[in-house]
Amino acid sequence: MAKYVGPKDRLSRRENFDIFSAGAKLTRLNVPPGVHGPKGMRGPSQYGRQLREKQKVKRIYGILEKQFRRYAEDAFRTKGNTGEAILISLEKRLDNVVFRLGFAPSRPAARQLVSHRHVLVNGKKVNIPSYKLSVGDIVSIDSKAAAIPEIKKAIEQKDWKLPGWLEKKALVGKIAALPKREDITEPISEQDIVEFYSR
Repeated sequence: MAKYVGPKDRLSRRENFDIFSAGAKLTRLNVPPGVHGPKGMRGPSQYGRQLREKQKVKRIYGILEKQFRRYAEDAFRTKGNTGEAILISLEKRLDNVVFRLGFAPSRPAARQLVSHRHVLVNGKKVNIPSYKLSVGDIVSIDSKAAAIPEIKKAIEQKDWKLPGWLEKKALVGKIAALPKREDITEPISEQDIVEFYSR
């Protein structure tokens, strides 16, 4: 299972977006990474804009190029809006659902919870972060995970905004419906991603 293990602040600065939910810990968000900072930077070309959008979405959901390309290829084979199909497939990933339910403070933390076998799907332990969930599936975390200070703090957060396609009660969540485009609050231009892979 491949994942990015390098400096995370650098990725957020490159995309000018707090990818890893670092909050106040993330400094110089508006300054691009590198020794020269913003000096000599020109406006991006059409290809550069599409590439940056694709890279940003990959980093938000914590996946690498080969896997992301598979999501795109599957979306091209489906009927309807291709860009939305890519995002909906990403939203249905188990690690993302654990994050959206508020069981973890960030997607990397949710991925770790899944990998360490703390997450149950329909009563069975699943340790595959990319596991695709369906409508009606029940997602829960075990009591051992709930005792971890960071996870406990995330669960007790009162102002967590639960998407409309999910239901939650205590340590149990349910996929009530398929996610919709308006449920995704991150600033994403899926059309740029479709155009990038249509080249």
